[in-house]
Amino acid sequence: MRVVDVSDGAPSGERIAEILYQLLLEVVQRHHPEIAPVLSGETVLQNAAPEVVSRVFQAHGIWFQLLSIVEQDAAMGERRRTERELGEQAVPGTFANVIAKAAKLGIPGSEVAEKLSQTRVRPVITAHPTEAKRVTVLEKHRRIYRLLVELEQPRWTGRERSGIIDQLRDEIELLWMTGELRLEKPSVEQEIAWGLHFFHETLFEGVPELLKKFDRALKRFYPGENFTLTQFFQFGSWIGGDRDGNPFVVNKVTRRALRENAKASLRYYEQRLFNLMKSLSISERALPPPSGFREALNRALGESGDGAGIALRNPGEPYRQFLFCIHAKVRATLALYEGERTPGPYYISADDLISDLAVTEQALAESGSIGLGQDLVRPLRFAVEVFRFRTQRLDLRENTTKLTATLQALWRAMHAEADGEPPAVESDEWKAWILAELARPRIGQPVYRALPPEAAETLGMFKLARDSDEEFDREAFGSFVLSMTRSAADVLGAYLLAKEADLYHDATRVEACTLSITPLFETITDLRAAPQIMRELLSMPLVRRSARMQGGVQEVMIGYSDSNKDGGFLSSNWELAKAQDKLAKIGAEAGIPISFFHGRGGSVSRGGAPTAQAIAAQPAGSIQGRLRVTEQGEVVSFKYANKGTAGFQMEMLGSSVFEHTLTSERAAPALRAEFEEAMEALSGASHAAYANFINHPDLLTYFQSASPLDEISMLNIGSRPARRFGARTLSDLRAIPWVFAWAQNRHVITGWYGVGSGIASFLDVRKERGLTLLKRMFAESDLFRMVVGEVEKTLGMVDLDIAREYAGLVYDDDVREAIFGMIEAEYRLTRESILKITGEDEIAQRFPAYRSRLATRLKTINKVNREQVELLRNFRASTNELSKEAFKSNLLLSINCISSGLGATG
Repeated sequence: MRVVDVSDGAPSGERIAEILYQLLLEVVQRHHPEIAPVLSGETVLQNAAPEVVSRVFQAHGIWFQLLSIVEQDAAMGERRRTERELGEQAVPGTFANVIAKAAKLGIPGSEVAEKLSQTRVRPVITAHPTEAKRVTVLEKHRRIYRLLVELEQPRWTGRERSGIIDQLRDEIELLWMTGELRLEKPSVEQEIAWGLHFFHETLFEGVPELLKKFDRALKRFYPGENFTLTQFFQFGSWIGGDRDGNPFVVNKVTRRALRENAKASLRYYEQRLFNLMKSLSISERALPPPSGFREALNRALGESGDGAGIALRNPGEPYRQFLFCIHAKVRATLALYEGERTPGPYYISADDLISDLAVTEQALAESGSIGLGQDLVRPLRFAVEVFRFRTQRLDLRENTTKLTATLQALWRAMHAEADGEPPAVESDEWKAWILAELARPRIGQPVYRALPPEAAETLGMFKLARDSDEEFDREAFGSFVLSMTRSAADVLGAYLLAKEADLYHDATRVEACTLSITPLFETITDLRAAPQIMRELLSMPLVRRSARMQGGVQEVMIGYSDSNKDGGFLSSNWELAKAQDKLAKIGAEAGIPISFFHGRGGSVSRGGAPTAQAIAAQPAGSIQGRLRVTEQGEVVSFKYANKGTAGFQMEMLGSSVFEHTLTSERAAPALRAEFEEAMEALSGASHAAYANFINHPDLLTYFQSASPLDEISMLNIGSRPARRFGARTLSDLRAIPWVFAWAQNRHVITGWYGVGSGIASFLDVRKERGLTLLKRMFAESDLFRMVVGEVEKTLGMVDLDIAREYAGLVYDDDVREAIFGMIEAEYRLTRESILKITGEDEIAQRFPAYRSRLATRLKTINKVNREQVELLRNFRASTNELSKEAFKSNLLLSINCISSGLGATG
């Protein structure tokens, strides 16, 4: 085996990938020499024993993971090179780039300041079952990334660089010996820990650094202007609060999530304060503190209960004494959340900790050491302002079916004297009852007949939100998200349950709700109904008063996954854009701006387009500085596992939102009528073709046979079941396994099916004039260009030869030929149609980096796909439990391997 040679200096780019590949080969050769020739491509895998197959899949999967780490490191290196050579403002996706362009456009500082004051960016981490990597694996990836960064430093001698190589080899060997598959389905508690892992690794430090970058850009390109930098970038979470279809998320679990969130932030502050105490060893003789600080110190020492002891341990060091008092109070606060009670004071609110840190920072500034305050104390103050005592805001989510059942139980409890049933949910009488109860003044807690356990649990969720202010940070909760919103009555029902839980601002519970209620519109039908529903809601005084009290904005969530599953990629994107445009206008007319919460996933078909392009493609004026977006599954680990990548991903999201807010209405004052008409025609024809496909009576039979749909549920990659209500229908199947399985079998229909029919139909009617229009839209419309580009990237993952092998798993010849025939015809039509518009010779020709990245993986992915087909056939046919278990283990490893190679699951 060839020894890795790094004597020729700091490696980079392809050389780094070669080194990691060689190290992996060394590890494989040492532990399983029989598979090294397969990994290196010298031999092929044929009729191998199950243990050999599993090791081959594991080796391929690890190599895909290492490649991803190399690519992240290379991208970071490229951004650094651009900044060194051309300046920070030349790096796309940075605040410097956006603010420099704003200054060049002549946008006045007063307008920038106004937009900045309105900006609120909230990524929301969710526990959707799309993350196939365990935390212990993520930690090893992080160490490998950091070692690569070290390896690239030119300062090392050959001996020192060889030492780094040895450390890399050790980490790869540990990765090789770490079980990749979860043996059990993760609990919600484990998912909570998984989500918090990224804060400890990168986010606690990354967000203050992000704010510092924005501040620096504003000062550089708008010198002399006075900007107030708000803590506009904060995180939310659904982990432990999202009970939509997840029976394991109950109120005690939600309470535990709140407690773990609080503890995570306090542990970070405790460590940072300890480090700060060690750093600020400032003698009062060298830097006498101002009188105001001296007074604050005396108060803190007096309240501590050990003032003399603290002063004795840190004689003549007032800053250390003050920080010791702060540190002790943080430790006491942490102990409370851990169920302990220690003597001495603790923090009732994060505001008090912020105030103490501000006193320290101000004292250093007044004493002439402004740099120490800004560089050492301010980042921690920023962190507390962002994360408070809650790390992230926890949303609650439930679907209308569960809420309606609870409301019906409440109706029966209120009408216990009568034996009747509540009115039909769709009836005017039902809505009238809800409105009457909302208008009825209520003081004290009404006494009803006991509710059924499930209804009591749902109502208890709202009561937990009410009680949280006393036990947790005032911002511990975010919003209540209502899935499957179909009517105004659905949303009003949530207001009524909030009233029952005493979540109202006034004593009689009729004026304003204190919990933000966010309707979620998911399917095509729901998106089309959303404008009328929101117009009705925003005409109601209760909703208007509640929105004003909660910041003057009404939030609406829009779902990318279900709308895509429902209508196809092109139609989904157009309906989402139309809904946002209409809703934004309705909000403006009502005097209550509507902000959007985007329910995006990792794959293209679930809204996972590149961040900057996706935001640029939003309708002009629809963002206005306010955006929430879900970060799901493998997207979280890709974006936030490494410090450099996390910093850039956050900056790209924040800067893209700010750029859209500053420039979208300047660039596109109104949607061009001609483009809008064309998109409507394209969407209609595309939707019709897609609907014809998914409504085929044999599609479910085909899908279950020609993909690992059912086997994916064995992967143990999420606590939530694959189906909302347990039914075995396409409509009940969640969007994530729908996308996941179509990607595994290389059909990937969720990112392109129907697009070819839509374009072909349009051109059949409009002829050359229509093609000219589509080419102009491709050049001038951000939305259309994004749709075309993402379809091209998806087509690159499709392999009809491999897809045909999966189709061979369908026993019914007629079913197989009918469905696969539709897929094959639409695929060819889509390729032809896209090339007509782009004018290029090949699909995705203008994305050379993407094509290169995919090409390095496809040769291996294709092999694993073919092995997976045989594993599916053998697993399903096996009647022997031992052999079935062996097939199952390798089948699941193949699913992991393919998802690692493609870079997304669902």
